[in-house]
Amino acid sequence: MRADREFAYGAAAGLLGDLLLGDPRRGHPVAVFGRAAAAVERVLWQDDRGRGALHTAVCVGGAVALGSLAARLVRSSPAASVALTGAATWAVVGGTSLAREARAVGRALESGDLEAARARLPHLCGRDPQALDADGIARAVVESVAENTSDAVVGALVWGAVAGVPGLLGFRAVNTLDAMVGHKSPRHLRYGWASARLDDVAGWPGARLTAVLAAAAGPDPRGAVLAWRADAAQHPSPNAGPVEASFAGALGVRLGGTLSYAGRVEHRPVLNGGGRAVTVADIDRAVRLSRRVGWLALGAGAAARIGVRAVARAVSRGRGKGRTA
Repeated sequence: MRADREFAYGAAAGLLGDLLLGDPRRGHPVAVFGRAAAAVERVLWQDDRGRGALHTAVCVGGAVALGSLAARLVRSSPAASVALTGAATWAVVGGTSLAREARAVGRALESGDLEAARARLPHLCGRDPQALDADGIARAVVESVAENTSDAVVGALVWGAVAGVPGLLGFRAVNTLDAMVGHKSPRHLRYGWASARLDDVAGWPGARLTAVLAAAAGPDPRGAVLAWRADAAQHPSPNAGPVEASFAGALGVRLGGTLSYAGRVEHRPVLNGGGRAVTVADIDRAVRLSRRVGWLALGAGAAARIGVRAVARAVSRGRGKGRTA
């Protein structure tokens, strides 16, 4: 079995595993990585960019090396390679947990239990829930679903298509480190600089693919493209901007605005300003769009990998004929 098919079959199995099983309550591989990264930080931390860069290199390099070693050990067995890719995909994607948490907040809002919704929101994002009313919470959930569709699903599949199991594990390591040390807290402003910048680079292709697929799969493709072109560049995040703008336009809603995050108030640009305010019903619409985008990303990644291999084989045959002539 060729490597491109092994990725396609394994990644599909991993996405199905995530859909059917979700994340384990205990012992999740990403949580294990997080504990290891925290232990490295305790040893290396100084208020210094160089130490932070070393932390990033050790943690991401370790994840990539582990993936490379595991892939090398099973490369002689197509079935084992598919199984490894499936297990790695299941470990790094988080679409089911994202949908579950978003819908839990939505149910609390539907029942009028604002305090329950506020208590649940930190499972999705770092907003200050006490500063939000029901509409603000619904908007925060839709924005989190959009951003995490890229971070928790599509980005991993992109790097899996590029580099197999090492790409899957490496991307999740980068994204996890950004969540741990890449934010602008006093402790991590300098130490987390390298992790934040690497996350911007690693997330760039997945964010653009997510925006494209949201436009293609959403109910208003034209609105998604227009919002992306008009508003994405105004967002402070180079990757969240295209994704959130495309989701906003696709769903016909207005995202962005003032928010409270980690003790500070931010005034973010409005995305798709001509859209309507977010309602509770839009949470489920965003989750369904996120699901469609994830499966389309799998198809795009598998097709790209098969296509690249086909082109490489054609070029190789052409060179061989040239030498024979």
